[in-house]
Amino acid sequence: MIGDGFLERFRREGRIVVVGASLAGLRAAETLRDKGFAGSLTMIGDEPHEPYDRPPLSKQVLLGRATADRTALPRRRSVDATWRLGVPATGLDMAARRVRLGDGDEVPYDRLLIATGVRARPWPREEEAELDGVFVLRTRDDGAALARRLAEGPKRVLVIGAGFTGSEIASACRERGLAVTVAERGAAPLVGALGGVVGAVAAELQREHGVDLRCGVMVTALEGDASGRVRAAHLSDGSTVEAEVVIVSLGATRNTEWLAGSGLGAGPRGIACDAGCRAFDFRGIVTDDIYAAGDVARCPHPLFGYQFLSLEHWGNAVSQAGIAAHNMLSESTDRLPHMEVPAFWSSQFGVNIKSVGVPSLGTQVLITQGSLEEHRFIAVYGYQGRVIGAVAFDNARWLPFYQELIERTAPFPPQFPTVDRRAEGQRPVDAGFPDPSVPSHGPTVTLSGYSPADRRMTFTPAH
Repeated sequence: MIGDGFLERFRREGRIVVVGASLAGLRAAETLRDKGFAGSLTMIGDEPHEPYDRPPLSKQVLLGRATADRTALPRRRSVDATWRLGVPATGLDMAARRVRLGDGDEVPYDRLLIATGVRARPWPREEEAELDGVFVLRTRDDGAALARRLAEGPKRVLVIGAGFTGSEIASACRERGLAVTVAERGAAPLVGALGGVVGAVAAELQREHGVDLRCGVMVTALEGDASGRVRAAHLSDGSTVEAEVVIVSLGATRNTEWLAGSGLGAGPRGIACDAGCRAFDFRGIVTDDIYAAGDVARCPHPLFGYQFLSLEHWGNAVSQAGIAAHNMLSESTDRLPHMEVPAFWSSQFGVNIKSVGVPSLGTQVLITQGSLEEHRFIAVYGYQGRVIGAVAFDNARWLPFYQELIERTAPFPPQFPTVDRRAEGQRPVDAGFPDPSVPSHGPTVTLSGYSPADRRMTFTPAH
């Protein structure tokens, strides 16, 4: 146990380094100062911009209602920190407690918070990805460049991937009056996050709003013209889509490569942490000086069977950052677990979609209010006889009730008479999630528990 004297001295004179100057990093820094940390605080970010908000990039910025440079995150308080922006972290020396930077500098720490998040997964063929008119959307610069191109009025936009980001991009394009084709490998939009039953509604919404939606297909190649501009995409069903703009929305890659060889338990699925956001080393032993928060962290969640969850949600990043900051300054007996119920929202094709819990863990779904046909409903997800998640399409006022059911591990199907007479007599059905071993576009939750492959071990049976 850390002594009180050490903690008091650390709060006055300690050195905390935050790698990742985005939402989680900023909120953690604010919390550290709120809780009386008066020592040295260094913020390291690979982008040159101060922390900004990402959700508006696929909504207001693409619609031309805001510019990408006006998306700075509001500050809850001033943060007295040394900002090292535009310089990526390139390595970690756990023994010497130093972070190596891309400019050759090294920054010492007593406590380290890693909040490096994720980056957009690029189109896999580099020469095709570099064609003029091929975009991804993750950063402020991405949003500014794509908004400029959409403002030029391309004849057709192709969106590859119909997860939440891809669907929001398609919605913005249609709102701007642009012709849009969406190519999705899965059976429906949002199928990886919400399942096939709700995904079918998302497909109806897209088609009703004039999207040329192609499901069950993959883009096999992008084709450019003589000047190096993209002109067409070839699909696995043999068809060709002519497009002047192609937006690749194939999910995200966690930013952990810089930790290779450091001894930290980090890999493609994120940084393994305990429920208090302390990172594990590669042996599975928890560290006491390194923490992780936001999209890059994968933590066991007490409400979901201690499954390791990686959550690419705005609210999760804020909550986790607060827990990590609190625990960095606390005695072990005063530390808190990260237990907030996950929640996210999306606005697309005139519908407000909100979710609580982890729908993608569910095996069954029940429409408890409203109707799928009217695109206004609540879908409740069940897993092993308990409520695990709920999704609302234009019906969010009921979500706090379902969040309470999730928090008290209420049985599924819910044990109450429905208040919506139209839903009476309905029975749970298979939620229609794709086989998890087959990649799909855009799940918001990655289940990343123990995998034997992580250890690279060979087991020889006894004779």
